Amino acid sequence: QVQLVESGGGLVQAGDSLRLSCTVSGRTPTSLAWFRQAPGKEREFVAYIRPNGNITYYSEPLKGRFTISSDSTESTIFLQMNDLKPEDTAVYYCASKTGLVVIPRPEHYDFWGQGTQVTVSS
Repeated sequence: QVQLVESGGGLVQAGDSLRLSCTVSGRTPTSLAWFRQAPGKEREFVAYIRPNGNITYYSEPLKGRFTISSDSTESTIFLQMNDLKPEDTAVYYCASKTGLVVIPRPEHYDFWGQGTQVTVSS
């Protein structure tokens, strides 16, 4: 079992930055990712990290504005979001899976956090 707890969401203005955190406990996963889901839309891949090896992968439209990272203990991952736009408004979820393959699809992830709301006003 893996427990994931997100934090750091909030209400910001367009152009602001925000850093989300995901605390990982329990069995250490191989791969972690951030997804987001806006009202009425499907859950969308944001970024992936394999902390052991520091491998990262991004949704192409978000690359350059969002950065995924982990701390040295691999017990927390972060999502730094810069130049936020109203279309970034969503619930952001942390997810984990086993295995080394980068898969940007939510159905391949085994454990999920409860999500943290990010709202960007124009």
